[in-house]
Amino acid sequence: MWFRNLQIYRLGDDWQWDATQLAEKLERAAFQPCGGFDMQSRGWVPPRGNEGELLVAVNRQWLVALGLEHKLLPGSVIRQYTQSRLAELEVKQGFKPGRAQARDMREQVTAELLPRALVTRRLVYAWIDPVNRWLVIDAASPAKAEEVLEHLKLTLDDLPLKLFRTRSAPGTAMTGWLAGKEAPGGFTIDRDCELRAAGEDKAVVRYVRHPLDGDEIGRHIANGKAVTRLALTWRDRISFVLTEQLQVKRLAFLDVLKEDAERQADNGDDLFEANFALMSGELPPLLADLAAALDGEAE
Repeated sequence: MWFRNLQIYRLGDDWQWDATQLAEKLERAAFQPCGGFDMQSRGWVPPRGNEGELLVAVNRQWLVALGLEHKLLPGSVIRQYTQSRLAELEVKQGFKPGRAQARDMREQVTAELLPRALVTRRLVYAWIDPVNRWLVIDAASPAKAEEVLEHLKLTLDDLPLKLFRTRSAPGTAMTGWLAGKEAPGGFTIDRDCELRAAGEDKAVVRYVRHPLDGDEIGRHIANGKAVTRLALTWRDRISFVLTEQLQVKRLAFLDVLKEDAERQADNGDDLFEANFALMSGELPPLLADLAAALDGEAE
């Protein structure tokens, strides 16, 4: 149970839910599969697969999972069936169907095809830290995180929340770190980065598994390119890529942490809980150090 990407939010001062209250709310918005005529469905599912357990709570840290189903019904298939039906209708009635008939036929065809459409399913996990007031979603993009936020807001009727923001822009800070060949305390610079020019051509240079302390990097920065992505390691425990939008990508918990979780499991603890306990224990100080490295959180 290790997150790979972090979309980071701050719980507002109005957040007052406890684990029992939240679990009751989640139960009322539990996942129901798509019906025959539903295009999509979403709802809360058990994060570790235990029936009825929609909230995993360990050391005052909570984990929830949103289940999403979506039917695959390509527009090209709908058009093909619709055109065939309209051609039959034209022969039957002796004249070309009008717009209203075409629209009605398209709706009819869609309704007939929906029960036979393929269904895709996915899970999106969210970690809620009521102690340090973080809400973090394991999603590669803000759009996917927004699906969780929307459903959580519907579930709770209200969601006091704000996006994590810092006083210094991440792109500006990362450019300074790379130019100075040193990251702030607790962080080290790894071997991946992306630099982008501000001009009309927006030229991009990417380095992958490449030393970043050479003069070439400095020349790119001197020529006006700014860092948009930078690989970092925090306290020799967690590696990740930080983006200019303050998103954390390719999060990797290093072997020392995973070995700790396995030792706890060997001592009788549930491995899922052990993983979650270690992850939720490491991320708050990481996020606090990241905020500090970017001159603190913005008001």
